[in-house]
Amino acid sequence: MTASLNPGHSPTKQQMLRRRGALQPVPVRNHCLNSPLHLVGPEGQLQVHTAPYRGSFSVVLSEALRAAGLGRRVMVAQFLKGGVSQGPEGSINLCGRLDWLRPSIPCCIEEHANHESFKENKSSAIQAVKEIWEVCKARVIAANIDQLVLDEVGLASALGYLDENDLINTLEKRPSSMDVILTGPSIPSQVMKMADQVTELRCGG
Repeated sequence: MTASLNPGHSPTKQQMLRRRGALQPVPVRNHCLNSPLHLVGPEGQLQVHTAPYRGSFSVVLSEALRAAGLGRRVMVAQFLKGGVSQGPEGSINLCGRLDWLRPSIPCCIEEHANHESFKENKSSAIQAVKEIWEVCKARVIAANIDQLVLDEVGLASALGYLDENDLINTLEKRPSSMDVILTGPSIPSQVMKMADQVTELRCGG
């Protein structure tokens, strides 16, 4: 340490910094004190998690639970999963912040459901799926949600349960701060082009 010029007098911190060649603080300008603080708002993303097969995207669902636990408003809508008699009025709430929706249909909708009993009830199944979609669409337009997970919405569109153009138009109107995550196969090509992030799972072998 450099000795002080005055015996018995220790150099101050500022003197020591000057001797070491430290940079001097930048003076604060008056106009900076009067300028309003501009905070950058959260930027949402349109994400796609797709695969050539049907299955549960556990990473997406666990992240949705985590987001809800941290205080975000989350909705998970599974369009082709049934058997639990939910519907819009029977949604399940988790963590106080996550709403879980399924259509009010007696069973899960299969991709190749050709048996007669299903054909007879297809119109009611279409109506049940559309009811779930209308709830999701209303939440997007109202901008009162932070994260929306649309499970198998692409396949629901490909099978004729939802209108693809309506899906795309709604996604285009989503608030900039909202995260929308689509999962499952058969994601429309235009949605893939809109996506900020695409994660594709492939069959091993």
